[in-house]
Amino acid sequence: MQQAINKSEFISNLSANCENITDTVVDDAVREILNLMTHTLANDGRVEVRGFGSFCLHHRRARMGRNPKTGESVPVPAKAIPHFKPGKALREAVNDKVANN
Repeated sequence: MQQAINKSEFISNLSANCENITDTVVDDAVREILNLMTHTLANDGRVEVRGFGSFCLHHRRARMGRNPKTGESVPVPAKAIPHFKPGKALREAVNDKVANN
């Protein structure tokens, strides 16, 4: 099983594959892309990367929940949950890799 990759490893790997671009420029670009995606989603927008997937928000209404310890009713506020839907090319690449193993 493949180990997870964090942001700094992602930046290092990307930088190693970009011969004419410095590590600092790659780092700034990745951070700016992530900030732009965060800002767009925070403003109830949608981010779509063709062939990779799309990010949007799923809105949950306020409701009454229950504290499992005491059984007391507790109000749960409305919230927005980020959601990722993979694109066709990503789904096919992942499924092809799984099918060949």
